[in-house]
Amino acid sequence: MTLTPEFEGVVGSSWRESTPWWPPDPVVPTDAPNVVIVVLDDVGYAQLGCYGSDISTPNIDAVAAGGVQLANFHTTGLCSPTRACVLTGRNHHTNAMGRIADLALGYPGYYGDIPRENGFLPEILAEHGYASIAVGKWHLTPEDETHAAASRASWPCGRGFQRWYGFHGGEVHQFVPTIWQDNTAVDPPRRPEEGYHLSEDLADRAIRYLGEIRTAEPDKPFFAYFATGACHSPHHAPPEWIDRYKGQFDEGWDVWRDKTFARQKAMGLVAPNTQLTPRPSWVPEFSSLRAEDQAVAARFMECFAGYLSHADAQIGRVLDFIDQLGEADNTIVLVMSDNGASAEGGMKGSINDARIHNGEPAGRRELRARINEIGTESAHNNYPWGWTMA
Repeated sequence: MTLTPEFEGVVGSSWRESTPWWPPDPVVPTDAPNVVIVVLDDVGYAQLGCYGSDISTPNIDAVAAGGVQLANFHTTGLCSPTRACVLTGRNHHTNAMGRIADLALGYPGYYGDIPRENGFLPEILAEHGYASIAVGKWHLTPEDETHAAASRASWPCGRGFQRWYGFHGGEVHQFVPTIWQDNTAVDPPRRPEEGYHLSEDLADRAIRYLGEIRTAEPDKPFFAYFATGACHSPHHAPPEWIDRYKGQFDEGWDVWRDKTFARQKAMGLVAPNTQLTPRPSWVPEFSSLRAEDQAVAARFMECFAGYLSHADAQIGRVLDFIDQLGEADNTIVLVMSDNGASAEGGMKGSINDARIHNGEPAGRRELRARINEIGTESAHNNYPWGWTMA
């Protein structure tokens, strides 16, 4: 955190004997690159096209093809801790973020409130002349400080970002989200029936903020933190994106896993002699399910795939805008996921996460009856853990 500099002018008995002085502006390093960090949510290693998936992610794949693709990259396995590490460069326990912010504990390393002295990346970059924006998921503020009357000290604009548009907490409804702009709650710009989806809204806002920076400061480098709600549950996507995957997962998670693994070998992501681990005993064999339950399971995955591809398209829009600014070649882009695929949908999948967390998940009969609701605004859906395994 920058301290107030010592005054270097002269204060005399009157203005005639006084010499004014102002602190110098930050010195921007020559050819300082822009930095864009994209953090996906609950996206597994094998779910991106560049890691062997048959889910279409052309924009993320292009980033991988044009740079460095890591095949041995570790996260903390949880939302808040990973994000804290990314934005501070410090160990999650040093950040007091040993678990997610809204499940903090009263012990060192687990308070859920990152110490001020742990400097966030935008705070550091500001000292070098950068403008910083955050768009999307935050999840780095204690739960009791995320309401309208709370301190904003641990919100994005309290940790170095000039602008923020997004949401607190681990997840949000993608068609009817609770959104904050800087320090104020705002309504989404459109309703679901008007075609609203959060991923598109976040891309719109990122493009707007970057455009504003360039209009006001043509030469100022920027840091953009773009954290999608995708692909955390609920797995919501516009219907036309879900329809792209109709029938693609009918063979089930066992076959999909084998095919993905074969593609990973062909791509050189794993050694040719690598053996796939056995399916865990707690994951049912897909072929053991009744035909109507297989259809439900496939529908869950179609929604996830549409959700991910749709998010990839929005990431592409932001990167295309940077290209239109003529700055793609001077922009560092990092794309990552905060952790692997989520198993919170349980064995059968969930159409209402609140019910599953309270031990009353929907049964197979209800899931069959509501199959067409999966992926829509009336469902809060998460896929079965067979797909997590795959």
